[in-house]
Amino acid sequence: MGDFRSRGRKTVGQRPIAAGVSIGSWAGRRLNDNGNPHQCGHQNGKIGVFGVSFRLVFRVRNGVSVDIRSGGEVAADKKPRVGLFATCLVDLFRPNVGFATLELLERAGCHVEVPEAQVCCGQPAYNSGDVDTATSLAKQVIAAFEPYDYVVGPSGSCMAMLREHYPQLFPVDAKWRARADAVAARSFELLSFLVDVMGMDDFSAEFPSNATYHDSCSGLREMEIKSQPRKLIANVGGMQLKEMDAAEVCCGFGGTFCVKYPEISTRLVDDKLEQIRQAEANTLLGGDLGCLMNIAGRLRRQGSDVRVFHLAEVLAGRATTSIAGDDE
Repeated sequence: MGDFRSRGRKTVGQRPIAAGVSIGSWAGRRLNDNGNPHQCGHQNGKIGVFGVSFRLVFRVRNGVSVDIRSGGEVAADKKPRVGLFATCLVDLFRPNVGFATLELLERAGCHVEVPEAQVCCGQPAYNSGDVDTATSLAKQVIAAFEPYDYVVGPSGSCMAMLREHYPQLFPVDAKWRARADAVAARSFELLSFLVDVMGMDDFSAEFPSNATYHDSCSGLREMEIKSQPRKLIANVGGMQLKEMDAAEVCCGFGGTFCVKYPEISTRLVDDKLEQIRQAEANTLLGGDLGCLMNIAGRLRRQGSDVRVFHLAEVLAGRATTSIAGDDE
């Protein structure tokens, strides 16, 4: 993956991400420094992004009480020591979700650190059959997060990779299998961690809206995340939950799936947009940025005014600019 921090751009925070980019074409587009999408195919083999790295901003932002290190002593206050797994999409596309995650974990009583040694979870490589690369990345992640009581990330997809698939990468290597098992047992998706582990379902948030929630595939089916976000939504002031008939159906993103099968992907996301319309929701929430960016891009291209946020942004009071972009 390289050094995420060296690939920053001019802006930070909540700039619209992938605005106007349709499903399937997202990976083949690049966003320039002015925030205008333009076609680039596989130019330089990279996808341009908005914002500087989430972890870089942590280092220069004033007033954020977080240690950025891969090890160190347990906090003097004896709070649960949490290693925040930033995820690639949050780190590079939507740092605001990272800051929201930090705030929620601290409010839940955790001591939060962001290990600089962390890298991609390896899921894209793993899903593409490149087990060697996935294993190499897994070893780096395991080593970076071993010192922590918990590993928490704002993505059911990435955390399912750590929790469910890391142990499978070491069928013969008993030493690494034991290390993978230990980290996997302490790895949680953010919303389930807040509710199930820390017992927090009310953050005194206010967000008047008619909202619907998209259940992402990995979070739902591998991490059993279903009731937790709804418990949190129930305590958001002014928010009415408008359930979709097919909230559990895939949005068509699926990581590399949307690139390999753009026609199928587009059909799936169009079906999701119709479900959102039928629910009469003006806000879409979710717990996985990949899915949210995917749906937001399609909403934007269809001219919809539905706003899109990671639930963490709402709970932390950081939901201002929609992932789909807000017209001036």
